[in-house]
Amino acid sequence: MPSFLDKFSDWAERADNLILRTRTRLGMLDPLQIVPYRSYGTPTRLYVKGRLLTDKGIGEPDASDSRWHNLLNMYRRFESNEISGAQLIIRPADGTEHAVVTDEEGYFTLNIEPQALPEPIDFMWYPVDVLLQSVPAPIPMAAGLRTQAPVLIPPADAEYGIISDLDDTVIQTSATDMLRMARTVLLRNARSRLPFKGVAEFYRALQLGRNGKRNNPFFYVSSSPWNLYDLLEDFLTLNQIPPGPLLLRDMALVRQKAGDASEHHGHKLKEIDNLLLTYPKLPFVLIGDSGQEDANIYREVVRRHPGRILAIYIRDVLRPDRATLVESVSEELRADKVEMLLVQDTVQAAEHAARAGLIFTEAIPAVEQEKHKDETTPDDPGEVQKEG
Repeated sequence: MPSFLDKFSDWAERADNLILRTRTRLGMLDPLQIVPYRSYGTPTRLYVKGRLLTDKGIGEPDASDSRWHNLLNMYRRFESNEISGAQLIIRPADGTEHAVVTDEEGYFTLNIEPQALPEPIDFMWYPVDVLLQSVPAPIPMAAGLRTQAPVLIPPADAEYGIISDLDDTVIQTSATDMLRMARTVLLRNARSRLPFKGVAEFYRALQLGRNGKRNNPFFYVSSSPWNLYDLLEDFLTLNQIPPGPLLLRDMALVRQKAGDASEHHGHKLKEIDNLLLTYPKLPFVLIGDSGQEDANIYREVVRRHPGRILAIYIRDVLRPDRATLVESVSEELRADKVEMLLVQDTVQAAEHAARAGLIFTEAIPAVEQEKHKDETTPDDPGEVQKEG
């Protein structure tokens, strides 16, 4: 992530450590909460991930929230009091119990081989129970604290999966303009941040595919920190963009590698490799933007997993140097029989997807209609927000 976010996080963490020690000593620690992350798996393996934090009281986003309110909530996300050394119990539907301990940043991860699956809570999503068992002294125990972690298991008849970036691919972030990005990230919430025009309808068309079952799974791979998880998940829900596992980065690692492009590259490549290895029979569509390294990362994915990539769509961030790079990579991939398209908008991507047999041709007018509707939305809804 850009340096302004790194510095913001460093400042918040220093305050976080002081506040955590003081509140714990005075018995004023905020209530604990288990934050489950959407993850993925197969009928024979479930990947469960989440974090144990204190509840900062970040409420539901509202379009009328002031910039100050949004900035305060952003501070709360990075000032999160993570609880390390706590023991949790992961309980899948087969009745077995698996203990896991939170790491120094409060995260817990576990791979399970279930003997049986629970009933899905929403088509492809399967719940796994997570219970807090103990916390290290002097942190007070929150008796009975539990939640469910949703795990995506694609059905056997899914046609293909979709792996998408988020910033400047789904969400307007202006990652190539530091000042504008800072204002967008820090001062807007899930309601006031904008999707790219027509992206929701295009993604719904990809999820529907050609079999009409709406069972093609989405996965979102981003270098954004886990601290932004709730904002990103709310954004997808509010804009009716297909839900999927959000594969983000630990902010501590981001800070250690600040400005290191290879770390950004390595994170995304590792997560995509894991997905293609988890689903060896499922082909994929890749979607990104020309603002960072997506074209180079996706080229490497094609080379590592020949025959697995159906198409690649790269949104043009309107920088000639970046467009030239994408066009060069696109030429290279012709030898691998994979099309990488640099697209100006989602309609152009949808038209190609229809020609490639990925979506119905009849879906294109809906993408065009949503694009025109989105074009009537102010580019800066913050202008109509209250200032305080």
